[in-house]
Amino acid sequence: MRKQMAAGRMIALTAAAAMCAAALAGCGSSGSKGAVDTTAAAAGTEAAASAGTEAAAAATADQAAAGNGVLRVGMECNYAPFNWTTTTKGEFTQPLSGSDYADGYDVVIASRLAEAAGMQVQIVKLDWDNLILSLQNNQIDAIIAGMTDTPDREKEVSFTSPYYTSEEVVIVKKDGKFASAKDIQDFSGATVQGQMNTIYDTVIDQIKGVKHQPAAETFPAAIQALQSGAVDGVVSELPVANGVVAANPDLSIVRFDAGKGFDADTSVSIAVRKDDTALKDTLEKGLAAISTDERNQLMEAAVERQPANN
Repeated sequence: MRKQMAAGRMIALTAAAAMCAAALAGCGSSGSKGAVDTTAAAAGTEAAASAGTEAAAAATADQAAAGNGVLRVGMECNYAPFNWTTTTKGEFTQPLSGSDYADGYDVVIASRLAEAAGMQVQIVKLDWDNLILSLQNNQIDAIIAGMTDTPDREKEVSFTSPYYTSEEVVIVKKDGKFASAKDIQDFSGATVQGQMNTIYDTVIDQIKGVKHQPAAETFPAAIQALQSGAVDGVVSELPVANGVVAANPDLSIVRFDAGKGFDADTSVSIAVRKDDTALKDTLEKGLAAISTDERNQLMEAAVERQPANN
C-alpha cells in the first residue's frame, strides 16, 4: 500500500511539472500558445494514463507478494506445542526450507484457515522479535504464533478474535520447595523467568518480592535455566507446560487456586496488517467454523505428538 501511494504521488508530480513547463513556454511566445496548450493537454492525458497503469501494476505486485493464493504465516517454530521444527514429515506438518518441517497447533490452525479460504499455506520460520516487523514489511501475511492481543501490539497490527485460551502456570523442579505453591505470592523471594517480549515475562512483577530474572530469548532457554538451577520457576501457559513436563519428568507444573494466579489475558489471537481488513474477515470466518471443543482437541493432539526435545 505504501508503494502504491508513493508511485501515485510521483506520477502526479511528474504530470504537474510537465503542465507547468508547458504553461511557462506559452507565456514566452504568444504565437505558439495554441500549440503549447495542446502539448500540455496531451502531457496531462499521458500522465493520467501512466498513473493508472502504475497503480494497476502496483496492485498486481502486491497480489504477487501475497503469494497468489498463498497464505504466508509467520511463527517461531520453537514453541511447542503451539509450533516446533522437525525433520520428520507427518500428517500435520508443513515444509520449511531444506529438509525441515513445521508442526504444532499453530500449523494445524494455519492449514485449516488457508483451506477454508481456498488458499495454500506457507509457514515462515522467524524469530519472535521479528514477527511483527516481518508482517509490516509484507514478508508474511499473518502471525499465528501464540501471540496475545495487547494494547501495545494493537498500535502496530490488527488482531482477530482469540483462537485459543489457556491458563498461566509456573514450571518448577518437581522436588523443589516451590512445587506445592498455590498462590503466586508463594514465589516471593524466588528467582522467576519468562520469555523475552511476552506476557509471561511482564506478569512476573505481580509477585511481591520476586527476583525477576532477565528474560530468556527463547522458551527452551528458560527451561534450560530452570534445570540448571539458575532460576526457581518459569512462567508459561498450560499447554506448553504440559509438553515440557511430559518430556522432562524432573519438572512439574504449579497451577494456582482461583483468584490467586496472575492477572493477565491468557488468550492468543492472529495478527494481520492494520489495512488488511479483507484477510482479517476471511480468517474470522474460518475460525468461526472451528468449535472450542475441536480447538481443545487439536491442542491435546499437538501436546501428544510434540517431540521430547521441544
